[in-house]
Amino acid sequence: MLGNKKGKMICGYVPDYVLFDLETTGTSCIYDEVIEISAVKVRSGKVVEEFSQLVNPKRPIPYAASMVNHISDEMVANEPDFGQVLPEFLTFAGDDILVGHNIQTFDMKFLYRDCERLFQQKLTNDYVDTLRVAKLCFPEWRHRRLSDLAEHYGISTRGAHRALTDCKMNQQVFEYLAKELEKMPAAKKQSKEKICPECGLPMKKRNGRFGEFWGCTGYPDCRHTENT
Repeated sequence: MLGNKKGKMICGYVPDYVLFDLETTGTSCIYDEVIEISAVKVRSGKVVEEFSQLVNPKRPIPYAASMVNHISDEMVANEPDFGQVLPEFLTFAGDDILVGHNIQTFDMKFLYRDCERLFQQKLTNDYVDTLRVAKLCFPEWRHRRLSDLAEHYGISTRGAHRALTDCKMNQQVFEYLAKELEKMPAAKKQSKEKICPECGLPMKKRNGRFGEFWGCTGYPDCRHTENT
């Protein structure tokens, strides 16, 4: 939903949520555009509804991006632009908690940007990044890509890097991660990172005119600070 304040990140499991994924023309939320958005609505851990739409970015899709997501200029030529698609996704998501893999540093930034650019409002939904949850569950792993987790749980990765396929894969992974969390002692379920109470992003020690302080890594969007 839209409002005046961004939602917070939650590092844990919720049984009802909307899990989403974006495919884009590149990795920059400043210069690149969304070319596909998909989502699955989950109730009590079960998928009950799907949403998927290709998006015309109004610009050529770079070869490198097409090699990853297999989406071509021809495929999106007659599709709506994101200004038309985003309201449909927001209606689908409602006020549900959003879930996705690596969305804190990627997908959410695109949604935040386009909600503010198109509607001059902020996306208020709280969200869960399954990459963060995986770090709690498997701190010893070197990599925690969605494909790594899927292979660990015996989930097929066929068709990966198309948004709806990744959503279905990630939803299964999230449910398995929930079981991992259940087995963990309560103390270990808490991230060692200091989390900003305003936006849910990690905080970092910084030095200022009056000495050391905690500052939100979401600056300048979030200006919350705390004394050390």
